[in-house]
Amino acid sequence: MAKFTNKITKRIQTFIESQKLFFVATAPKDGRINLSPKGMDSFRVLDEKTVAWLSVTGSGNETSAHLLENGKMTIMMCAFEGAPNILRLYGTAVEVLPKDKNWTDLAVNFPEIPGTRQIFVMTIDSTQSSCGMSIPFYEYKGERNELNDWAASKTEEELQTYIQEKNSESIDGLETKK
Repeated sequence: MAKFTNKITKRIQTFIESQKLFFVATAPKDGRINLSPKGMDSFRVLDEKTVAWLSVTGSGNETSAHLLENGKMTIMMCAFEGAPNILRLYGTAVEVLPKDKNWTDLAVNFPEIPGTRQIFVMTIDSTQSSCGMSIPFYEYKGERNELNDWAASKTEEELQTYIQEKNSESIDGLETKK
């Protein structure tokens, strides 16, 4: 049976810190739901009500557009090793860009990753843990470096041009934060 809390407990934080993969879901009022897998040592628990994840330049920027419209976010993690568990974090989130005043204070929580684009900060409304007994075991073999290599091969100007061309609106035509 699912267990709900209104904060990140020590047990939940320990589980979060052992995960290599998480999923982020957002949705606009009208349009497509976005569900994206994330990795790269990019997720942090800031306190019992706040998490953050570092986002890098990619093929889209749906999360930014959806948060501007309604601020809602769900994050899910599931155990592929060890005891079965599925964790969902429900809440509202904001996007912080490198030009924003609180960027430096947040960025120190993360490793430097080529192509860093923004940090999403989520305030937790509730957490939900469930059994996860149907989730298969998978072995973690390491991070993929292709995206980092691609971003590292670009100049800052080339990255900003890419972001402007490919990440300035959602697939449903909603604007992203600039």
